[in-house]
Amino acid sequence: MKYLRWLLFPFSLIYNLVVTIRNWCYDAGVFKTTTFNKPILAVGNLDVGGAGKSPMTEYLIRLFKDKYKLATLSRGYGRKTKGFLIADDTTGASSVGDEPAQFKNKFPGVTVAVCEKRVEGIKQLAYKHNVIILDDAYQHRAVKPGFNILLFDYSRVFEPHFLLPAGNMREPFSGRERANILVISKCPATLSAEDQARIIKRIKPFPHQSLFFTSISYLPLRNMEGSTIYHTIDEHTTVFLLTGIANPAPLLSHLKKFTPLIIHHNYPDHHQFTLKNISKLADDFSGCPSQKKIIITTEKDAQRLGEQELQSAIKKLPVLVLPIGINFLNKSQQQFDNLVTEYVRQY
Repeated sequence: MKYLRWLLFPFSLIYNLVVTIRNWCYDAGVFKTTTFNKPILAVGNLDVGGAGKSPMTEYLIRLFKDKYKLATLSRGYGRKTKGFLIADDTTGASSVGDEPAQFKNKFPGVTVAVCEKRVEGIKQLAYKHNVIILDDAYQHRAVKPGFNILLFDYSRVFEPHFLLPAGNMREPFSGRERANILVISKCPATLSAEDQARIIKRIKPFPHQSLFFTSISYLPLRNMEGSTIYHTIDEHTTVFLLTGIANPAPLLSHLKKFTPLIIHHNYPDHHQFTLKNISKLADDFSGCPSQKKIIITTEKDAQRLGEQELQSAIKKLPVLVLPIGINFLNKSQQQFDNLVTEYVRQY
């Protein structure tokens, strides 16, 4: 795979040129960028794959939902619908995408919308909402958010800054300049000051940017209905892990702290689970001789497992969901909160 990526490097140069010209056209006003007289916060990353955008979006929702009329707007990746759509209590992942469905399930009082054209989506939401959070919108240059939060996955910080297809970057590393806040996500909770200094040197924040380090916070297990389940996992527990996310490595590392007995059913990011997938899981689970065994999945995967055609098969299995949140390192949470809330207060 490593050598294949080197063979793809000429195509990355072409991609780099196209993206650079596109960004220049937006910066120079050749392509239209729409601004709104309303607080618009965008969460995104420079590379492909998961960098913790959903936990950060949820953190912002919790910060603002009780103070303002709040809406989130996503593209709705993987949905079977088109155009602008607002989720309701019955909307599933097939209609709005797994992450928006997750937001709506966890925060029923918040407006959760999807639209491929973010400008159109914001216009639909602007009249009735005080604050709008854009999920995964850093490369959507047709909108100019008032505040950009850019995430970097800790495990990828020191990778070469190669663009697709040779690397993982969606745009040149210089694009980080548009961000107001930089966040190094999924860090070890005990990340040393020396390692933090090395990362800061690698990221090279601009003078106008604040940089934060966060780690994953694993919360108590829940059932598929959302109720907390107090379940003890020890070295004798066999965990069947079902994931369809971009980077399951941190989750695997977390579970290995409790048991070495992990059977991972691993699928690509946003994978649409089928009855065949669930049947394979059920067969493996029933054939396991372990006296203590459970099935664990992520919140995002649980949204896709909740589709109607899978319900009868899923209900026969003891599937538990492991929610996550974020913790700020260096006691910096208040500083982060102050920066984003001060931006919103300006309006």
